Amino acid sequence: KVFRVFPQNDEQVGIIKSLSSNMQIDFWKPDSVTLLRSNMRIDFRVEADKSAEVEDLLKESGMEYRVLIDNLQAALHAQLDNKARATGHSYEKYNNWETIAAWTANIAAQHPNLVSRSVIGETYEGRPMYLLKVGKSGADKKAIFIDCGFHAREWITPAFCQWFVKEAVETYGRDTVMTRLLNSLDFYVLPVLNIDGYVYTWTNDRMWRKTRSANAGSNCIGTDPNRNFNAGWCTLGASTSACASDYCGSAPESEKETRALANFIREHLSTIKAYLTIHSYSQLLLYPYSYTYKLPLNSNELHSVARAATQELASLYNTQYEYGPGATTIYPASGGSDDWAYDQGIKYSFTFELRDTGRYGFLLPESQIKPTCEETLLAVKYIANYVLDHLY
Repeated sequence: KVFRVFPQNDEQVGIIKSLSSNMQIDFWKPDSVTLLRSNMRIDFRVEADKSAEVEDLLKESGMEYRVLIDNLQAALHAQLDNKARATGHSYEKYNNWETIAAWTANIAAQHPNLVSRSVIGETYEGRPMYLLKVGKSGADKKAIFIDCGFHAREWITPAFCQWFVKEAVETYGRDTVMTRLLNSLDFYVLPVLNIDGYVYTWTNDRMWRKTRSANAGSNCIGTDPNRNFNAGWCTLGASTSACASDYCGSAPESEKETRALANFIREHLSTIKAYLTIHSYSQLLLYPYSYTYKLPLNSNELHSVARAATQELASLYNTQYEYGPGATTIYPASGGSDDWAYDQGIKYSFTFELRDTGRYGFLLPESQIKPTCEETLLAVKYIANYVLDHLY
């Protein structure tokens, strides 16, 4: 089951913390036990055989709670609700890694004037990390970097990266905004950063979050790639325990995947003017910082861009997003790619947390892929257009 609790005081927070030390609890929001505090909405998953015990304890404590997902196994099956489970790639279903990898080759082959594919590194388990460059060829073009699939279980995010490329190639020459963007900018799109973890969610554990690297001196596998960048690394909201879901790793860029991304961005710093990283869930648009409560120099500008982008997003299906700096809008977290990119000098750096707000959480049904991607595209196009008008 997945529970949502609303602890009203430190005592009730203590009850949740002691629960997590006595049994295996998978925190969905926030990411770890260290971030729990009173008057915060906390979502967590417990195994079936422990759920009655947990529910009794919550009742006894008088804590406000509700069951978000009563039967996670049923929700897992319901997630793949798209009846077209034919083999091959579809933009309206969740595709496994083999299908996505083949798609990257196909889309580049079919649209050579707009899309090219390269490899920016390989994962811990030796899989090539494919990057698509989308745009009309031209001299001295600035670029926007978009990545998806940082956290393995956030399946809606690779779906968005694929959707973005589809829309780019299908609407170029027809949609005036997209045509202008692709003529004037390049988009680097990384469909899945944490490929090994993503594969593992298809084969072994749908709820896996981290990479799949071995940790010296521990039986626990993996590092949280979004705590592994050199931005306030392992200070706030990250764990030094290899078994934790928000483990920061043995050092900044200890993960091959994060190092490949960081190396690519460092090599293209003169051209990359915006960085967009796509996560789920919560319906948020965040800007730096998350590793500190201090605000970035251009925070007023980032705030107004985020406000306008979320208004664009809401214009389609009235999906409401909150926006603001990461540390105060959700919770402090260090070592994130958005803060790192900003500190490299990329002044437009945003993190999206896509649908939903917890009804399905990481198990967003396939019927929501299309509307989620359509609305998110409006926000991304708004930001890209703004960046194009404010190149630096």
